[in-house]
Amino acid sequence: MASNGSSVGSRLQDKVAIVTGAAGGIGRAIAIRYASEGAYVVCGDLRPEAGLKPQDHDGRPTHEVINDLYPAAAGPKSSNRAVFVKVDVTVSAEVENIVQEAVREFGRLDIMVNNAGIAFNGLHPPGMRTHQIPESAFDKIIAVNLKGVWLGCKYATAQMLEQEPHPSGDRGWIINTASIIGMVGQATAGEYSASKGGVVNLTRTVALEYAADRIHVNALAPGFTDSSMIDWITNPQSERAAQVHQNLIASHPFGPRLGTPDDIAGGAVFLASPDASWVTGHVLAVDGGYLAR
Repeated sequence: MASNGSSVGSRLQDKVAIVTGAAGGIGRAIAIRYASEGAYVVCGDLRPEAGLKPQDHDGRPTHEVINDLYPAAAGPKSSNRAVFVKVDVTVSAEVENIVQEAVREFGRLDIMVNNAGIAFNGLHPPGMRTHQIPESAFDKIIAVNLKGVWLGCKYATAQMLEQEPHPSGDRGWIINTASIIGMVGQATAGEYSASKGGVVNLTRTVALEYAADRIHVNALAPGFTDSSMIDWITNPQSERAAQVHQNLIASHPFGPRLGTPDDIAGGAVFLASPDASWVTGHVLAVDGGYLAR
């Protein structure tokens, strides 16, 4: 048990994880769940408080919440269970740096969760078709959602190849956040769908390249998830947005609700755990049955 009474598991005991986009939403939920399972966590984002909602632990940054709930025991690793490292996943040097910081702080890198991502929010109004979408919006979404994942795979695999494998022979676990919209089309989400579809096939390719090295490479494909990324839907300010919200809820057979970040975090634990010892190149949909329709 942690000092405040929070339950600690051991499925990821003493593994070192990087989670990008860890300040809010799915990334925050994964980082906290990893810590609850015994991992040390490097929380990467543009700002410690990016993407937070006021109800999220009183607005405290993810790494502070983790260190409060799951303090590290005395030992050879850092005195912290979690640290924050600023990273822009579109910048090669910053992605390389967060990997180096994980090694400096905790000694190695076991799990890389390439989760940072954006939708069109702030780039253009909702509901635009392809001919209406600004080229700059396409470039930005591809840079964050696809190039950022590629850079994470690039520097994580390089580090995992250099370090000693686990007793199991495994050298590491890479988990990329894709989307159900990378597996099926979604009208008026062309640039986002393209970026996440790229993540799906990048995941399969990297899995094949590093299978002989025992680096697991898998992806999560969340369904529509109640987080700041889709605030315009989940906190509708118009009749149209309210209708979109209701339609999305109805499209998930496990409703009547959208997914939550905690729903996705469970899948992320599984893919980094011994339970997934024979799993690589897989895209795990955590979608309340959306793709079964």
